[in-house]
Amino acid sequence: MTDKPSHDEILRLLVTDGESTTQSGQSLSTLELARDSFPELRGGQLGLRLATTDAERDAAQALRYRVFFEEMGARPDERTARLKRDIDEFDEVADHLLVIDHAVSSGAEGVVGTYRLLSSDRAALLGRFYTASEYDISPLTEFPGRLLEVGRSCVDQRYRGRSAMQLLWRGIASYIFLHRIDVLFGCASLPGTDPETMADELTYLYHNHLAPPALRIRALPNRYVDMQLRDPHTLDHRKCLSGLPPLIKGYLRLGGFIGDGAVVDEQFNTTDVAVLVKSELLADKYYRHYERRLRDALE
Repeated sequence: MTDKPSHDEILRLLVTDGESTTQSGQSLSTLELARDSFPELRGGQLGLRLATTDAERDAAQALRYRVFFEEMGARPDERTARLKRDIDEFDEVADHLLVIDHAVSSGAEGVVGTYRLLSSDRAALLGRFYTASEYDISPLTEFPGRLLEVGRSCVDQRYRGRSAMQLLWRGIASYIFLHRIDVLFGCASLPGTDPETMADELTYLYHNHLAPPALRIRALPNRYVDMQLRDPHTLDHRKCLSGLPPLIKGYLRLGGFIGDGAVVDEQFNTTDVAVLVKSELLADKYYRHYERRLRDALE
């Protein structure tokens, strides 16, 4: 068995998974990995890359409006309803991952999935992270490392299969490697605004996935909802897991943790929990997943 591969070797194999190519058709394995560029990842007709134009960012905001407001029952303010766009001040400074169906269009018209990424450097331009509106994130901002806030994740209803989400996860992993991120975090949502209807799931998350004290962010006092709503010894863990949204289960599979306290978001018709993942856990997952290919490439 060879030594564990380097950061760049993991990244090279991550972005060249399967038959990944650039838009020009050139294999990514033949390209130098520039830290200031983000290569498009491909999976069949679907591609994933960062938005580079106003039209592409607008398409992401339009998709978010359709999913959050028209489908999931979020309550738009006057401007949101008029524009039919989910927009806030963080969009201007964040990066936006896009899943694009090239069979429809290789531009804005083909956007079928999105994820918003806000690094420490970008958040500094506004002086805050979005999550700080719900949680005291000082344990993270005082952490000696680079942070990445993720949020506003959604996929068009017609594309909610395995392929689109796999591309989004691979994109986040690639971004983390490229930008040397130490901790990924954000708010993840359970549907509905009555914590009692999700009491088992919230109790399960608190007692089985609570973040260690050094990274344990806590809901703001005026928004704090106690997650310990049931006797943890009476829970059916399998049923609790099956009741969690796929995105939260995805974070947990990556070794993610949950913050202390839930937050009810009346506007978005959700109950939020804080999630965080140390990037070394994500790197280790991808190392194990690609171990055979990495070994073959390095021998």
